[in-house]
Amino acid sequence: MRVTSVSSSGNPYRTAKGHLPAWTAKVDWQRGDAFHPESFAHLFPEVDGVVHTLGTLIEDSTYKHAIREGNVPALVGSVLKTFTGDTGNPLEKKNDTNRKGYNALNRDAALRVCEAFLSSPPGVSPTSNKPRPFILVSAEDIFRPVIPARYIESKREAEQGIEQMIGESTEYRGVYIRPSLVYHAHIRPLTTPAAVLLDLSSTLHNKIPQSLPTPSSILRSVGSALGHYSEETSTSALESIANALTIPPIHVDHVAAAICVALDSRNDVKGIVGVRRMRELIGWSDEEVKSGTGIIETRAH
Repeated sequence: MRVTSVSSSGNPYRTAKGHLPAWTAKVDWQRGDAFHPESFAHLFPEVDGVVHTLGTLIEDSTYKHAIREGNVPALVGSVLKTFTGDTGNPLEKKNDTNRKGYNALNRDAALRVCEAFLSSPPGVSPTSNKPRPFILVSAEDIFRPVIPARYIESKREAEQGIEQMIGESTEYRGVYIRPSLVYHAHIRPLTTPAAVLLDLSSTLHNKIPQSLPTPSSILRSVGSALGHYSEETSTSALESIANALTIPPIHVDHVAAAICVALDSRNDVKGIVGVRRMRELIGWSDEEVKSGTGIIETRAH
């Protein structure tokens, strides 16, 4: 695949220590603005598909640096700022209100880029007459109530908006990648301990006979009885916790590999792609797909 990466800086990816991995030399790095996709719309006719990765888990974006650096106090501070509404300099927010928060970063940016992509007919470069995919990196509903419900609601609104835009088109297909906890021992060191625990929980839940009650089934029952539902997800926060206990975490390389499979015109992948479907796409065995065992690996692929 020939890959063009578009970002606000246009600079190649660097590690936390400032290194340029060898693969960055194989990517065409371009500068563009997701809120003004006309800044890079000239690229659309020459591509076979688009992968939209822009988004935020916490409205205070400093959490991303905290995760990369393994700084637990800074991560906790970012979460607290989101719940208290203190997400940055108020003057800065006033001057740039359209580019901050869950609605803008998780929903609006994706819809604008997708609209621009759909408005650009394929040129001579695309290799097939099959539908061109617009792939949105969305998320499984596993973070509530630690993370505000608006995070997952904005993701779902983006999925629904893209699906409505594509409609019955035979020229495009929407793909909604829903990873659970995405981990990497070096890039995201704080995620590995949580990934180990969630992997163990998923494995144990998979081995318990369905006739027996499990922590996740009890949570789902209580959540259903209480009826405190999120407007977009139609489920309670307890359902989200139950999902976290049963859906295994996934390595960032495996998410990327599944996206590559979905991009391939030989694979008519469309709609929602959860963790287990991602495992199927990248060739895991039936037992590996069902079980959480063995996914905690730190080597690069």
